[in-house]
Formats: sequence, C-alpha cells, structure tokens
Amino acid sequence: MAEGSIWVDADACPKVIREMLYRAAERTGVTVTLVANQALLHPRIPSLRLLQVSSGFDVADNEIVKCVTAGDLVITADIPLAAEVIAKGGEALNPRGERYSPDTIRGVLMMRDFMDTMRSSANVGGGPPPLTQADRNAFASHLDKWLARRSGSS
Repeated sequence: MAEGSIWVDADACPKVIREMLYRAAERTGVTVTLVANQALLHPRIPSLRLLQVSSGFDVADNEIVKCVTAGDLVITADIPLAAEVIAKGGEALNPRGERYSPDTIRGVLMMRDFMDTMRSSANVGGGPPPLTQADRNAFASHLDKWLARRSGSS
C-alpha cells in the first residue's frame, strides 16, 4: 500500500485547486482529507473525506497538525501551519504552487512577519493577487511529483 495522505486547509483553498485534488484522489486513490469549519460540497470519491471542525482561530490548522504524519502532504497558504507540518516530517504546498521545505520555511516565515508589520503600519495593503494559470501549473507539477514519489514511480 502506498504511503502518505493529503490534508487540505480547505476553508481558504481555491475551488480550482480543490478540483485538482479531487481528480488526483479519483485517479490514484490517495486519501485526500478536506479540513474545514464549514460544510463543503464535494464529489463522492471513496478516498475523499471531509473533516468538519468547529469555528475558531486556528481550529482547522490545529486539527491538521494533530493528524499529519511524516510523508503526508498538506495544502495550505498558512505559513505557520506549513512550518509545523514540516517540523513533523510532512510536506507543505501552497495553492499557488510554492513548495515549502525545511531549507526555505524559516525565510518564508520571516518575510511573512515582515509583511504583517508593514500591513499593520499601513505601508502595504490588499490581499494576494488572483490565482494565475502559471500558479495552477506550478501546483499541478508539484502535486504530480509528490504523487509519483508516493507511488514509487519516480
């Protein structure tokens, strides 16, 4: 049996990315667990699960950290969550296709903290730009590489 599951910080995950994950679950049988504090419509796929948690700050993140094991992949744009996943031996991938690693996560956390400071001082505003085709392609590429490693075909 193949190792590794996919955990999705689903409340903030773009629909197009969730749809890619549904197709991966259907095609490969990998267990994909959507963790959200609200009900989500999703297709009926044997290896697809929805774990609904209560509302509250970091409730979904804490549940993912509790459940993730070494070799799992977590889909999240939440950098502190990604850092915790990496510390547990998991892998983390941003919906924009940025793979977080033990080598890069500290610098990414520092940049996040810097940008938080800039936003709070009103020097920077706005949210992230819309997801581009290049973002989707980068995400799909990293997902395919993880799936290939998981199945032993790489």
